[in-house]
Amino acid sequence: MVRKKLLLSALLGALLVGSAGKAGASINLGGTLGTVIKVFGIGYAVRVFGPQINSFINTVLMQRGLSFQGATKVVPILSLGQGVHIGAAQVMGAPSRVTEVKAVGQGELRVSNIRLNGLFPVSTTLPIGETPRVISGVGISAIIDFHV
Repeated sequence: MVRKKLLLSALLGALLVGSAGKAGASINLGGTLGTVIKVFGIGYAVRVFGPQINSFINTVLMQRGLSFQGATKVVPILSLGQGVHIGAAQVMGAPSRVTEVKAVGQGELRVSNIRLNGLFPVSTTLPIGETPRVISGVGISAIIDFHV
């Protein structure tokens, strides 16, 4: 438990440093290798701390007078379109459907002044070995993502 809190504190500290503007821009993890490290690092943190992130999101939404009857779960999200983003997405729905979701994929398409975002709860974290299956009947209630 102490180890998880320490890792969460380190992750939050890194996120604060990374989002501190020009000071955060001086951190360079090195091109493609750095991108891979960020993607897997954030993906790992989301899998490890998903229940805590889920609880935090539910608490914030309840404080705003928003609540959902059903199950919620936080899973990794990978967004492609105007750059690559990795983060966490909270899915909601019937408990039997929510347990099937392992990740969320997001695709973005821009045509002139129109932007289209598609969000797809899927049955696998990595599309290697098995074809991801879109899980119907599940909605996305929150997204936390970071530009990679």
